[in-house]
Amino acid sequence: MPAIRGNRIRLGAKRQLTLPRKTLAKLKLREGDYLEVRESPDRIELVPLAMIPRDQLWHWSPEWQAMEREADQDIKAGRVKSFESAEELIRSLRRARKRGATRARRSRSAA
Repeated sequence: MPAIRGNRIRLGAKRQLTLPRKTLAKLKLREGDYLEVRESPDRIELVPLAMIPRDQLWHWSPEWQAMEREADQDIKAGRVKSFESAEELIRSLRRARKRGATRARRSRSAA
């Protein structure tokens, strides 16, 4: 793996670091952004964080993200329907439920 070259920065009097402008631009960091400090015996890493409000954490769970990917695939494959109104959607769901019940009766009687 090639060595990563970095810029040198100096620790200020109040333990403050000033990051180079190029680094800020490359990582799209702005004043007020949060960074996580990761420590190991011989190095310190600063990792940009995206702060997510607590009431939105569910959206970023692995399970929810898997469902989002599945929905995206369904949309791409055309396995979606759109409706002009909620009433139209409800009628479609009721028709589908009736069709499902009819199929279930047929398969039970065939068995």
